[in-house]
Amino acid sequence: MQLQKIINELHIYEKKILKVLEASDGEVSPEDVCEAQDMNIKSVMSSAGSLASKDIIEVQKDVEEFVDLTDIGREYAADGLPEKRMLKALNEYETIHMKDMAQKSGVDPAEVKIAIGWLLKKHWATIDKGNIIITEEGRNAVSLEDNDEVLLKLILERGQLPIEDLSQDLKTSFKNLKKRKNIIKINKKTTHTLKITGKGKELLDIGIELKEEATQLTHEQLKTGSWKSLHYRGYDINAEHPETFPGKIHPLQTIIDEIRGIFLNMGFTEASGNILESAFWNFDCLFQPQDHAAREMQDTFYVKNPQNAKLPSDELVRRVSRVHENGGDTGSEGWQYPWNIDVARQSVLRTHTTCVSARYLAENKPPLKMFSIGRVFRRETINYKHLPEFHQVEGIVAGEDINFKNLLGILKEFYRKLGFKVRFRPAYFPYTYLSTECEIYLPEKKSWIELGGSGMFRPEVLEPLGIETPALAFGLGIERLAMIRYGISDIRMLYKSDIGWLRRLPVVQGVKLD
Repeated sequence: MQLQKIINELHIYEKKILKVLEASDGEVSPEDVCEAQDMNIKSVMSSAGSLASKDIIEVQKDVEEFVDLTDIGREYAADGLPEKRMLKALNEYETIHMKDMAQKSGVDPAEVKIAIGWLLKKHWATIDKGNIIITEEGRNAVSLEDNDEVLLKLILERGQLPIEDLSQDLKTSFKNLKKRKNIIKINKKTTHTLKITGKGKELLDIGIELKEEATQLTHEQLKTGSWKSLHYRGYDINAEHPETFPGKIHPLQTIIDEIRGIFLNMGFTEASGNILESAFWNFDCLFQPQDHAAREMQDTFYVKNPQNAKLPSDELVRRVSRVHENGGDTGSEGWQYPWNIDVARQSVLRTHTTCVSARYLAENKPPLKMFSIGRVFRRETINYKHLPEFHQVEGIVAGEDINFKNLLGILKEFYRKLGFKVRFRPAYFPYTYLSTECEIYLPEKKSWIELGGSGMFRPEVLEPLGIETPALAFGLGIERLAMIRYGISDIRMLYKSDIGWLRRLPVVQGVKLD
C-alpha cells in the first residue's frame, strides 16, 4: 500500500526514467533517457535528483580530467620550449651573457629569466657572474626531447589527453608544466549514471503506468467539465522542501502594533508628540521640581542646539510657576522654591511620553481617552536590561466619574488582552496620587515582574491645564514586554541584526487568554 502511494505521487518524468531503467537492466545514462523518452537533459537531471532523494535510484557522478594546450602551449609544442631554444644557442656559442640571451636565442625578453631558471633546474647550464654556460648534460640534451617536450607534442598531435592515462614520467612532466604559467589547461568532463535501488526495483515489480497527469486546472476545463475525466497526480504533503524565510514585521514592531490595536479597540484616541521637548512640558508641567534628581545631567539628555525651546502661553507658564512655588489654587503648598523660567526653557530629549499627555490635556477638554506610543531617552548605562533609548505607551482618561478603580480596570483588561495576569502595588510619582506599579506574573519563573507606573493625576498637574475633572494616567515599557513575549534575557537582542534569531521567530505569537 505504501509503495503504491509512492508510485501515485511520482511525477510523469520520474516514471519515464524508471521505465527506461526497467528496460535497461537497472543502469542508464541521462542521455539514454533523453533519447528514449524525448526529454531534455535538464528535465532528466531534475527528475533524477528527485528520485535519488526518495532512495528510488542512485545518481553516480564521475569526473574525468583532461590535459590540453593553451595557445602559448601550442606554440611551444611546435617551436620548442624557451629553455630548449636557449640550449641550442648555448651549444653554438658555449657561453652567453644574460643580457644577450634574448637576442642570440630568439626567446622573448619577457621569458628569459624564467627560461634560465628551467635551464638551471634541468642541469643544462650553470651561471657565473651573469654568464650562462652550457653543461655536458646540456650538450647531450640538445638533440634529445625531454618528457616535457614529449607531452606537449603528444597533446598537439592527439588533442586533449586523459590525465589518468598518462605514464608516470609524463605525469611528472604534467606537474612541471602545470606549475608554469599559461602553457597547459585542464578540462573536466562530468558523466552521470542512473542506477536503480532495491526500493526502486520493488516499485517496478508493482508496475508503473505512463499516462498524462493534470497538475493544475484551466478556466476552460472548469467551464466545460472536462476536469472530471482528468488523471490527477498525488502529492506527498510530508515531502522535504527547502526552508524559506518570507519577509515579516520586526518583533518589536509587532508588539507595538498589537498594543496600538488593543487601545484603539478600547475606544482610545491615538496622539503623538515631539521627541525633542522643552523641560517645561517634560518636567515642570508634570509638577516635577526643578531640583529633582531625574532632571540632572546624568539622567537626562540636554540638547545644545537648540539650547532653548519655545514655551506655551504666558498664562499657562504663570499658573505652572505658581503651583511649583506655593500650590496656586490647588490647596497644596507646592514645592516652596522660586521657580526659574530659564530652566523650563531647556531643550531635552523626552524622558517619557507623559509630556504628550500633558500637551493633549492642554489642548482638549474632557471627557477624553488618549494613548500614545513613542521613543523616550534616558542616560542609562547599556547592559542586558537597560538602553538609553526605548519605547513607552502612555495613556490618560479624563471625565467626571473617573476614579482609581477605573485605572486598575483598564490596565487589567489591557494585560489580559496581551495574555498576562497582572497585580498592582503602591508606588510614588511626583505627578500622580494615588500611584501604583503594574506587575505581571511569569508562570515559568513563578515570579512577578514590574512593567510600568500609573496613577491619578495630582491637582497640581490638572489645575494649571484647566482640567476640572479627575484624570488617570499610565506609562508602560514596551521592550521589557517584548522580552517576555519572545523569551529573551538581553534587551539588546531586540536591536541586533541577528538574522538567524529574526528568522526563527514565529510570524504569529500565540497568547493564552483567561
